[in-house]
Amino acid sequence: MKQVFALWAARNREYYRDKASLFWSFIFTPLLVVILALSFSGDDTEVFTIGLLGDGTYPGAERNYIAAINYSDRERALKQIQYQQIAILFDPANQTYWLNEQSAKSQLLEELLASELNSWQQQTTSGRQVRYIDWVLPGMLAMNIMFSGLFGVGYVIVRYRKNGVLKRLQAAPVKAWQFLLAQGMSRLSIMLVVTTILFLACWWLVDLLVVGSPWLLLLIALLGNLSIISLALLFASRSASEEFTNGLLNAVSFPMLLLSEVWFSLDRAPQWLQWLAEISPLTHMVRAARTVMLEGGDISQIMPSVLVLTAMSLVFLTAAGWLFRWHQE
Repeated sequence: MKQVFALWAARNREYYRDKASLFWSFIFTPLLVVILALSFSGDDTEVFTIGLLGDGTYPGAERNYIAAINYSDRERALKQIQYQQIAILFDPANQTYWLNEQSAKSQLLEELLASELNSWQQQTTSGRQVRYIDWVLPGMLAMNIMFSGLFGVGYVIVRYRKNGVLKRLQAAPVKAWQFLLAQGMSRLSIMLVVTTILFLACWWLVDLLVVGSPWLLLLIALLGNLSIISLALLFASRSASEEFTNGLLNAVSFPMLLLSEVWFSLDRAPQWLQWLAEISPLTHMVRAARTVMLEGGDISQIMPSVLVLTAMSLVFLTAAGWLFRWHQE
């Protein structure tokens, strides 16, 4: 393990000397958080969004200021009304609707639709409003983990191979698994520290909503980092072209960014697109973090995401170790 520690320490020194890496980790993401906090912490009153369980007509269907989202999962829909993400939840099959008694939007929309709700049965719920900054921040932190892991590990190893560094290391008493382990440990330790600092800063600056256990969030960050780093090691296992690797990492990272609900929900997206999002480790990282932060989820509720991230890490690491070459063949 002496060789692993020496490589780990060397990689950390290289990271701190790289001003670009420091900028992306410590300046860019916090700046983005502040901008979003200022821009989206208020309420959006331009349109009413309602939820619809199953099919059927509902009050206000013809009004152009009402947008409907269909839900097949009743529990998920009820959580959306509790978090004030939708104004009213309609169940046409049972002629029932739910509103949040703490939501001004719910009460206002009920008044506007009063004449059409006479035959409907009312149910009430309550819950603190989830602001956009509360909802988007887990995705932003996961995004930072993704970009730092993919480019901070994958791109660096390819640069080492192209510059002949790996060829020289091959002659040293260092095995491939020790080198890969050191690279992964370096990035993992750095990003856990960076993510923790950013999370605590946001918690203090914008009164971040955190219902669940911070220790579960740390577990999610750990497993999410591992899965992303493992994926980066896989991509960098053989390539010696920085241009090709840069294109490959961008081709993977941006679809992951768009499909993992980092910035917006996929509730209105086609079902096949929602299924495609399931193959992204970023999706499971963001979903688990939001379950803990916004819903107070325990380990049993995030276990599916934990298992998927663990399985992805094992598969990617095994494939990376099998495919790894010190120099281009």
